Amino acid sequence: MSTARINDIDLLAPPVAQTLQQKSLVVGVVFAVISGIIAVVSPQKFVQAYLLAYMLCLGATLGCLAWLMIQHVTGGVWGTVMRRPLEAGTRTLPLMAVLFVPLIFGMSRLYVWTRAAEVAKDKHLQKLTEAYLNPHGFILRAVIYFVVWALLVYVLNRYSAEQDHPLTRDVGKSIRKVSAPGLVIYAFTVSFAVIDWVMSLDPHWISTIYPLIFVVGQCLSALCLMVVVERILSSYPPMLLFLKPREVHDHGKFMLTFIMLWAYFSFSQLLIIWAGNLPGEITWYTRRLYGGWQFVGLFIAAFHFAIPFLFLLSRSFKRSPVSLVWLAVWMLFMRWVDLLWHIEPNFNRTTSSLGGLDVAAWIVVSIAMGGLWMALFFRNLKGHTLLPLYDPKSQVLLEPAHE
Repeated sequence: MSTARINDIDLLAPPVAQTLQQKSLVVGVVFAVISGIIAVVSPQKFVQAYLLAYMLCLGATLGCLAWLMIQHVTGGVWGTVMRRPLEAGTRTLPLMAVLFVPLIFGMSRLYVWTRAAEVAKDKHLQKLTEAYLNPHGFILRAVIYFVVWALLVYVLNRYSAEQDHPLTRDVGKSIRKVSAPGLVIYAFTVSFAVIDWVMSLDPHWISTIYPLIFVVGQCLSALCLMVVVERILSSYPPMLLFLKPREVHDHGKFMLTFIMLWAYFSFSQLLIIWAGNLPGEITWYTRRLYGGWQFVGLFIAAFHFAIPFLFLLSRSFKRSPVSLVWLAVWMLFMRWVDLLWHIEPNFNRTTSSLGGLDVAAWIVVSIAMGGLWMALFFRNLKGHTLLPLYDPKSQVLLEPAHE
């Protein structure tokens, strides 16, 4: 199919994007109001739940950025199908930057190293706060992370927009020059952000592989979200025209790859720390393998890895949009459970110490932030073509022979 036969109207996101934006916004606002009530009743429980929700939504944003750069570097047609949804996901970054502000005000409720009385009693904390972990450094590094991510998002989206018009230069080459080092920059900045925002919840514990678990988790979250979105859009033109079993199969294979990679990093960390049996390292796991949290851990092992792994071994399962989308929805839930297991035991030593307000805060705040995120995502998606018009790979997807 020639470019002349393609026009902007043919490839615009369907009206369902507008409908989903409105519904997501309503859900986000309603649950945000309820979240505000929880914040008044129990600020401590609110800010703990807020960190959980924030890491989930930020993971979707940055995971979209990572996949966008992977697609540009590899050049696969599999990524062209979800390239514009990925770009819409990256453009939620301003929202995540704004939503980071409450974490700054809630630092003293989250991080022991911000409390002068606690630091004064602990020589280890005194050294950490002098060298790295202190409020000013925390805020400064966060600003740097968001500036770096924003620059990558801006440049990649600007170059992509040029491919909606007749090209006067090799935009694809320019995008690859940004994406290749951008992936390295992404990995480093996310790693340090995870150290600051999650690992430092327990400043006496350290693991060099821990940030990579989050990097892989972000990519898995974004991929599952894209599978859900493309399934919704594939019921309407234009996605109906170019999403074929081959691309669905490719996305299923990537899901299998990242589920295995997440399991590999998670088990490697457990094995190394358990074998070393050092008091400074093993305490992180004793909080999560006893006191009721072990059941959450077993649930994650079974339903975040083992069962999805078995399903994704089937070629027919990976090629079925209906089957794959249900697994993707489940994996998004499991990503939430996994983050819960990583974050909440730092505040609650046993599950028996949890109350109904804890669980309500986790769910309500996550739905509120997720609703706002999805509203902005669909706002970014609508009004834009779902394929870059002058990208050669778009022509391949629109050829009648494409299957």
